[in-house]
Amino acid sequence: MSKHQQLIDKSRKYLWLPFTQMKDYEKDPLIIESGSGVKVKDTEGNEYYDGFSSVWLNVHGHCKRELDEAIRMQLEKIAHSTLLGMTNIPATELAEQLVHITPDGLERVFYSDSGAEAVEIALKMAFQYWCNKGVREKQKFVTMRNGYHGDTIGAVSVGSIDIFHQIYQPLLFDSFKVSYPYVYRHPSSNPEICREECLQELKATLERHHREIAAVILEPMIQGAGGMITMPQGFLSGVESLCREYDVLLIADEVATGFGRTGRMFACDHEGVRPDIMTIAKGITGGYLPVAATITTGQIYDAFYADYRELKTFFHGHSYTGNQLGCAVALSNLELFKKENVIENVRKKSVFIRKELKTLHDLEHVGDIRQLGFMAGIELVEEKETKRPYEWGRRLGYQVTLKMRQLGMLSRPLGDTIVFMPPLSSSEEELKEMIRIMKEAIFQITEDE
Repeated sequence: MSKHQQLIDKSRKYLWLPFTQMKDYEKDPLIIESGSGVKVKDTEGNEYYDGFSSVWLNVHGHCKRELDEAIRMQLEKIAHSTLLGMTNIPATELAEQLVHITPDGLERVFYSDSGAEAVEIALKMAFQYWCNKGVREKQKFVTMRNGYHGDTIGAVSVGSIDIFHQIYQPLLFDSFKVSYPYVYRHPSSNPEICREECLQELKATLERHHREIAAVILEPMIQGAGGMITMPQGFLSGVESLCREYDVLLIADEVATGFGRTGRMFACDHEGVRPDIMTIAKGITGGYLPVAATITTGQIYDAFYADYRELKTFFHGHSYTGNQLGCAVALSNLELFKKENVIENVRKKSVFIRKELKTLHDLEHVGDIRQLGFMAGIELVEEKETKRPYEWGRRLGYQVTLKMRQLGMLSRPLGDTIVFMPPLSSSEEELKEMIRIMKEAIFQITEDE
């Protein structure tokens, strides 16, 4: 039996993969062995374009020399020591860098290991902030319908994607859910009308309930797992204004949108928004190691700073918080952003992506194409004129990504929305070929239906 087949058998026997129906995996198993640049290779030697940055993580490509060396150099010193009650060199230096590149007013960095945990921390901080100030009634959160903030119980409580979250409803705390401006599915298809209706709905919720609301949480500029849904211009800044008017905190979940993915370092920068709390992860290490952070204003930090007897301490922290290897590679990642002009290049190549994606409109079953920077979603519909979706059980998006795999590119769908989020280092030639593969896969699958 070949080594490849042995690994396939072991994966079928022992593994339980995330967000995966294992019955699907057993029919179409895949094991990645190596990667270089924007491609990965499986155990049979097949190469694939990494069309979704290994789930939205990778920035500079696989096996980036500078990032590899940063980890090796740190290994010669120490791999990990706790951040409970002490700090270390990479964590301290990275905190300084993060404060300098995030929106003005964010001054304190609290590390964690994943985007979901960064959100949990943000929720707990917002809740305890008001408690520490003696405002005990502010205990609830406002979130956007179709939003996604992670898989832990708190993060799911402020999420709103039924297929992911409905089963866990008995475990969740209640939150206020308001409409997100989904222009393509709005009756008017008008961005301004859609934006104003959603802002008015949020305003009405805050007007009625602001005394019990701790914070509003959202994904700035574009919803990720909800279907790559872009905000109309002015919506994000409008949300910020309402938060200030009604004295509730604003939590910006930049886990997916941060670190150049939208053409700015952070999505909040598109409209000059200054959140009270920002969560970051994914691209922070260039896609190498699990590091996340929750960054807050000095005002929030000060509400926790007191004598121990006052019991205002923030009691949260995990074993690998502030891990030296992760922080060291994150510092190298930020250096590469400057050295290789990543943000400027993303902006330029985003124009190229937009031009290439327009050709997908020629396909009969492409309903909408949404893009911001290197984040794009292609929504497939059964009937373009009426925008009638496919019946969800037919899994057209999933079938398209399997065909893409056969043609040499990896991605994962969001229902019937095809995700295109390549590494930021992708060349125009590589981008063109990836979009060609995506177009061919959509054509082959939808034409067969």
